[in-house]
Amino acid sequence: MQNQRQNLAGRIALVTGAGRGLGGAIAIDLARAGADVAICDIDMPALEATCAAVEAAGAQCLALRCDVSSSSEVARLFAAIAGRFGTLHILVNNAALVPNTSVDSERRNQHYAYITTPVPRQSLGFTSTICDAEWHRYWDVNVHGLFYCTREALRLMEPQRDGRIINIASIAGMSAMSAHSPHYCATKGAVIAFTKSVAAEVAGANIFVNAMAPGGVATPEFTQYFEAAGEEKCNQFWQLIPAGRLGTMEEYASMVTYLAGDHYLVGQVISPNGGAVI
Repeated sequence: MQNQRQNLAGRIALVTGAGRGLGGAIAIDLARAGADVAICDIDMPALEATCAAVEAAGAQCLALRCDVSSSSEVARLFAAIAGRFGTLHILVNNAALVPNTSVDSERRNQHYAYITTPVPRQSLGFTSTICDAEWHRYWDVNVHGLFYCTREALRLMEPQRDGRIINIASIAGMSAMSAHSPHYCATKGAVIAFTKSVAAEVAGANIFVNAMAPGGVATPEFTQYFEAAGEEKCNQFWQLIPAGRLGTMEEYASMVTYLAGDHYLVGQVISPNGGAVI
């Protein structure tokens, strides 16, 4: 999708988790399409860099620290947005906890080897080793945070009968591609179900809710993973993607920008993934 397909001039957008990676790319792309942008994250130095890039694209930017897993912090965030811009037209629920610890990498490597090489069938032992705290941490950010932000956004969008909400899901929520991270998969499946439910509820008020479910995103974190994994494990990974590469942040961001504009999509899950899930 190209930005010229959408003119977002005069629109106010919020992108959560915009400090780095895909969230930052989305905020910049929305700004290039004409929107003024509010951004939040818990990483303030990264958020300030995104803010500078958004302003360089010609947009106004409001950058605020917010832990979306806290309903009170989310309420303060939206109050600040309403105070600065008066309203909100576009919400991109991007903030999420992703499996990127050393333990997660070990699980990922084990899973990729299991599904790409002939080895005896067995349980991989992932779910049975996840503790309560780890499970709840993913739900607090990825699902509760999504709900808190959506609730506050609708309180602004419903009276004006105008809005677009784009939830960032994942192929992890619609396939077994990320079986190495059952906690992450469960939350992204919940994002998809929540998207469909809310979409059906609010479409009559000209508020269109959709989800984008990316495959692998070419972020610095993924680059670090590949560098540490070694050639054999990388080759195992590439066998899982028919296109033979990850999607770029710009490719994914332009899809979000399209969903933020005028279209006829309600409750859809758009999944750019290079053929990993068809």
